[in-house]
Amino acid sequence: MYIPTPAELRAKRIMLGLRQADVARKAGISQSMVARIEAGTVDPRVSTLNKIIQVLKVAKSPSITAEQVMHAPVHAVSPQDAITTAVGIMRQEDVSQLPVIENGIPIGCVSESTIVNAIEQTGIARAHTRKVKDFMESGFPTIPPDIDIETVVHLLQQHHAVLVVGEGRVKGLITKHDLITLIV
Repeated sequence: MYIPTPAELRAKRIMLGLRQADVARKAGISQSMVARIEAGTVDPRVSTLNKIIQVLKVAKSPSITAEQVMHAPVHAVSPQDAITTAVGIMRQEDVSQLPVIENGIPIGCVSESTIVNAIEQTGIARAHTRKVKDFMESGFPTIPPDIDIETVVHLLQQHHAVLVVGEGRVKGLITKHDLITLIV
């Protein structure tokens, strides 16, 4: 039988969003006993430790959804907009990519790296007069607002961002930066 360390018990309790008092009440022991076990100042009986472990096993991690993490409104451009419009929005909103939306439907994206690559190939004077459609890449994946954050994490390993779409319209955007802020 694996016996978790006091630090592992504490970390699991915190990850589940439980207070020491919550664990104590559900396990039928005192809050001070939970505190002393987590601090490593007491060596609990196996039966007491089993009660705590059962409480932590049964407790379910609170599910975070895409809608809770997304930011809105979504700043976007249309394929017919001038690329200078996209660059202006990127600068003003301090973002490195924008979705391209036509008639409410996401059809692609434009990013700083794509624009820089185009400038390198065509020169700055020619790039200045072009449209967003000339710089467009494949779009961001779309997800429903109620999808779990684990799925979002998986998608963001392969993409710059994901669009949250509900009720037939783009409701929000999630980037890797948004996920990092969850840690804080």
